[in-house]
Amino acid sequence: MDEYLEFTREFFDFTGIDLQSYKRPQMERRLTALRNQLGFSTFKEYMARVRKDPQLLHQTLDKMTINVSEFLRNPERWEALIPHLKTLSAHGPLHAWSAACSTGEEPYSLALVMEEYVRQPYSILATDIDENVLAQAQAGVYRPYQMRSVSESLRRRYFDEVDDTWRVRPRLRAQVTFRKHNLLADAYPTGMSLIICRNVLIYFTDEAKQRVVERFAHALRPGGLLFVGSTEQFLKGYTERLVNVGPFLYQRQS
Repeated sequence: MDEYLEFTREFFDFTGIDLQSYKRPQMERRLTALRNQLGFSTFKEYMARVRKDPQLLHQTLDKMTINVSEFLRNPERWEALIPHLKTLSAHGPLHAWSAACSTGEEPYSLALVMEEYVRQPYSILATDIDENVLAQAQAGVYRPYQMRSVSESLRRRYFDEVDDTWRVRPRLRAQVTFRKHNLLADAYPTGMSLIICRNVLIYFTDEAKQRVVERFAHALRPGGLLFVGSTEQFLKGYTERLVNVGPFLYQRQS
């Protein structure tokens, strides 16, 4: 019997999360390491405990995802995005979705950029599958290493220094709505001007990636943009509705 495959089936039945849509070698390696670390010798034993222990379920979700980010990650990419944001905002309020937002650095980065450089009305929906990281994102408290790409002047305008951390000011936090969302199963929002999903798709199988990219294209309004990560310059062929208009930037065709 394929023990890991059976685990993925039981996990799907229990949570609705399809581990088979993630590349198996990476996911199996991570979850096996966690299972062994916690003292379970089989996935069957591990799954039985997951069903009874919400904290263990949260640990499993945390292990599934790569919750490592920082503000304005790859600053040159954000700089290149600004002219596009101005163009999008010229047609009315910018509605953005930060998908798989982790601990919130990217939606808050977008809010900072909109406030500082675009200065037009906007709203940001930020989603993730993991309730723990969403709670951290809503708190908006970050360590110095997560702020290394934020200039001192921007820190002083948009953050409060608390002990050895930086907290996003209420004005910026109010622009972001956080919500739990499973990219592989839940309904997508529509009419988006911008979708940010960086360094996430690489963990999906080709079949799952195809579904997500197609659904992103449908979620965007004509002319809307998909902003992906530096490891994801590969979307050509996944859908004809998204055309590359810049490094790591794709535009929805009408």
